[in-house]
Amino acid sequence: MRDTIRLVGVRARGNHGVFEHERADGQDFVVDVAVEVDATAAADSDDLAETVHYGVLAEQVVAEIERDPVDLIETLAERIAAAVLTHRAALATEVTVHKPQAPIPVPFTDVSVTIRRERTSAADGTEEEE
Repeated sequence: MRDTIRLVGVRARGNHGVFEHERADGQDFVVDVAVEVDATAAADSDDLAETVHYGVLAEQVVAEIERDPVDLIETLAERIAAAVLTHRAALATEVTVHKPQAPIPVPFTDVSVTIRRERTSAADGTEEEE
């Protein structure tokens, strides 16, 4: 069974982008995260340890936005997805990174990249991301 935990509109300032002014001045990034879990055990036990703590996850997303700059929001999305999949209960994730202040010379509302990553079981019994 797959259930979904969503964080929508997590906002932080980062210095990501290919242009020097983006690196120097920074800008706001907005991230939406959907985490697929099986919530059955958490619901049955009423135990936070059986699910993904969305408060901790939100802090991790902000930390990824605020850390060392990257050129592409695709790279930022990958870093956030990798952080999501460190949670034992996370089976898969969909991460959307919005860059509403992207340096585009025409009127626009938003630019975003969405990626989806899943965890698969490795032959040695440990889990790895795909």
